[in-house]
Amino acid sequence: MDLIARISHHFTESAHLKLQAMDLLAGPIAQAAERMVQCLLADGKVLSCGNGGSAGDAQHFSSELLNRFEMERPGLAAMALTTDTSTITAIANDYDYEQVFAKQVRALGHRNDLLLAISTSGNSRNVVAAVHAAHEREMGVIALTGRAGGAMGDVLGDGDVHICVPDERTARIQEIHLLTIHCLCDAIDCLLLGAE
Repeated sequence: MDLIARISHHFTESAHLKLQAMDLLAGPIAQAAERMVQCLLADGKVLSCGNGGSAGDAQHFSSELLNRFEMERPGLAAMALTTDTSTITAIANDYDYEQVFAKQVRALGHRNDLLLAISTSGNSRNVVAAVHAAHEREMGVIALTGRAGGAMGDVLGDGDVHICVPDERTARIQEIHLLTIHCLCDAIDCLLLGAE
């Protein structure tokens, strides 16, 4: 097995997909950043959720807002719903794993808030349930998905923003999700502080 060739193929495939997706995703990413800034300026917060690698992305996003991205600024109101193991295991044990994010959204979410819902397939039942809970709380949703958007794409409302990576492979979708998160953080900082 030629590992160097295999690794090179991953780099090339990732780079090509990013370039192909740029025109498709730049508009929705900009729209999502503008919505997030409106939310934050209205004293709202961004709640984020996902499973596995998407949980890591949810936490990555909230940490960049709470602390800082590349510019010095005060912390911004963001919270990953994936980090409180006591809450997650209590909900999963007492109710169902499908409710681990939705119950948190119902308890913590308010009208001016946004939900950043992340699922590479768009079919994660607990993330879809969180989208329904956000709508119940009159929150907007920013959906980060892949493939064709799955069930999550079907339940988004007119005011929601869907950033759907046009690929089937989880690894490639997650790579673009991470780039999207960095683009969102940069755009939020630029809109709030001006470009450097």
